[in-house]
Amino acid sequence: MTAAPHPTAEEPVPLLLPPLSFVVPDGFHHLPVDASADELPASTAAFVRNLYPAGEAELWNSAAPYYEQVAALLSTAGLLYSGLGIFGMGDEGVAHCSFSVAVCASQHADTEAAAQGMLAILSGDPLNDARWLDLPCGPAVSCVSMRELSVDAEQTTASEEQARIITGQIQIYLPFPTGPYMAVFTLSTASMQCWGEFCDMLTAVLQTVSFTDPEEPDDG
Repeated sequence: MTAAPHPTAEEPVPLLLPPLSFVVPDGFHHLPVDASADELPASTAAFVRNLYPAGEAELWNSAAPYYEQVAALLSTAGLLYSGLGIFGMGDEGVAHCSFSVAVCASQHADTEAAAQGMLAILSGDPLNDARWLDLPCGPAVSCVSMRELSVDAEQTTASEEQARIITGQIQIYLPFPTGPYMAVFTLSTASMQCWGEFCDMLTAVLQTVSFTDPEEPDDG
């Protein structure tokens, strides 16, 4: 279970967020965006070894500084969780996706009004497929978008057709019922052959979202 971190006096994030927890499926490698500055080097080194279990010290040592910088940058951008999902597909190779959870400030006093406002904003872009969601934890809005990316023409010869990659992204905007904050769950992938499975995976994650502290005793 992943819970929103509570910053200490030594960390740069000034706000103490209300509780937010969710369960991430197996297969994701957690980039340590929630690690303190002292913990980050060791946490990133462990992340790299898990990401490349068949690698060697040379690969691990060269990749760790890059991911350490990425984790430090993402932690200042409001991300509570960032993970890379890698899933074996037998002879077809692997499917991969990125998954993140961010929190931003909001001025809402009512979760339904906040979700309605997000739906209106997102629906204004014709490239978005924005829809209302009723989740166990409250109202939310989903937004699906597809993008076509072209490989740099300099990487192809004149006789070759320019390669194109289709990427998909689904975002869930979920207002906190316990404070003026909005959680944003984002899943992105270029493994479009597994798009349906990834959407189902995110749906399963959303069923586990809770705005109560998992460490607090149940009054009931």
